Amino acid sequence: MDQRFVREKAGMAPDDAGLLDAVQRACFQYFWDGAHPHSGLARDRTGKNADPKNDLVAAGASGFGFMAILVAIERGWIERQAALGRIATMLTALEQTKRYHGVFPHFFHGRDGSTIPFSRRDDGGDLVETAFLLQGLICVRQYFGAPVPEETALRDRINHLWHAVEWTAHIKHDEKVLYWHHSPRYHFARNIPIRGWNEALIAYVLAAGAPRHGIDADIYHEGFATGSQFINRRDYYGINLPLGPDYGGPLFFAHYSFCGLDPRGLSDRYADYWQQNCNHARINYQHCVENPHGYRGYGPDSWGLTSSHGPAGYVVSSPASDFGLIAPTAALCSLPYLPEEAMHALRHFFQLPQAKMWGRFGFVDAFSQTSGWFARTYLGIDQGPVVAMIENHRTGLLWNLFMGAPEVRDGLLKLGFSSPHFAVAPPPVLEPLG
Repeated sequence: MDQRFVREKAGMAPDDAGLLDAVQRACFQYFWDGAHPHSGLARDRTGKNADPKNDLVAAGASGFGFMAILVAIERGWIERQAALGRIATMLTALEQTKRYHGVFPHFFHGRDGSTIPFSRRDDGGDLVETAFLLQGLICVRQYFGAPVPEETALRDRINHLWHAVEWTAHIKHDEKVLYWHHSPRYHFARNIPIRGWNEALIAYVLAAGAPRHGIDADIYHEGFATGSQFINRRDYYGINLPLGPDYGGPLFFAHYSFCGLDPRGLSDRYADYWQQNCNHARINYQHCVENPHGYRGYGPDSWGLTSSHGPAGYVVSSPASDFGLIAPTAALCSLPYLPEEAMHALRHFFQLPQAKMWGRFGFVDAFSQTSGWFARTYLGIDQGPVVAMIENHRTGLLWNLFMGAPEVRDGLLKLGFSSPHFAVAPPPVLEPLG
């Protein structure tokens, strides 16, 4: 595609496009040069200067990695044939990975596919991580659509993994909600129902559209779309929030599921999801501008609260739980929602001390100017959505691929969604059941 046309369509100046190229390409390298050397799958995290000395890979991060590879092909950073070879290696590793009713664990061994427990009782299937993985795989299947043996075989392999997922195995008897985890040893002991507004919408869409072992629509309406943190409709900083916890929660709620799901014009009886995500991002931005805690470095050019590393370990930041940490991924992934504000942040991040702020895979995971702390790490679930969401703003590549999948259309229609991708009149907005 002509890049001048892309820039004009996205409302970007040529220098903006160069900055976005640099950030996307550096983040992509996390999944290319920084991938596990045997499986090609994505590490959960890695160092600014060196890879970790372990074989741990992550299902969700690998899903974002598949998406990043597609962007790299389109932008000419890698050859299509090289990408096909890497993807084939990754699929072989996934086929050899221990699964639970077809559901992948959160973490597993990059050489032998054995499960690496996330915690003592989380040693089995993780439905949300699996949904993020499948989001990427479905995009790959849609991208490689040529009627040639190599691409036909790739599509067949992806379909085998996708069709094997037993979504109904993550429903307890007599309940109408999906559960995040299921362990062969501890069963539902982790006891985390996937309900209320969060990052897991993608799991319900895929579960509803699955050609095998799918769920009925009432599992979504009586499960996900319930609870005290689903409907909101209150104002924060003068901005109305349709769904979610107070102040919207971490910004990854507006990113992870929407690397594939196109929120533009997407609606159901509960919300317009473009408005939801734009308002969520605006509240997060405005919180950093007003800076009620007086943290150093916050402002209109430095904003973004989400999950990240922090001085004392992994934290989930939001306006309601603010630790003084800015995560570049939060602002960069919000480019589709707040393009001017995101570009201001991107330029500002380049003005910070580059020896501390930038490394082999782009901007470090997070920083705190209050404490003078800069991460020396990257997280796969932060680097991957940067590539995807920037590309969606620029060309719509991944949105068009994912929304073009017939199972995605079927799942959304089954749950009562409308979208310009399939031109169905939106349903009226109602309160959730229960």
